[in-house]
Amino acid sequence: MAEHVKIWFDADGDFLEVTFSEAPGYMIETDNDAVMERVDMQGNILGFSVMGVSKPAGKKAIEADLFAKAA
Repeated sequence: MAEHVKIWFDADGDFLEVTFSEAPGYMIETDNDAVMERVDMQGNILGFSVMGVSKPAGKKAIEADLFAKAA
């Protein structure tokens, strides 16, 4: 489990980002079009982002399965 978590929200862009590590990585898709997962080259989870976080479709919870290896 991460010791430090950084949470950033851009109200104008309606975009939320949660970062567990500042290590280099890249974004991959999840099973939810609004959620992207950030992973390192070994597949460890570095964080995730959510687009349209304040307006989920149908006012339902935003859910996604993260498939990368746990850090």
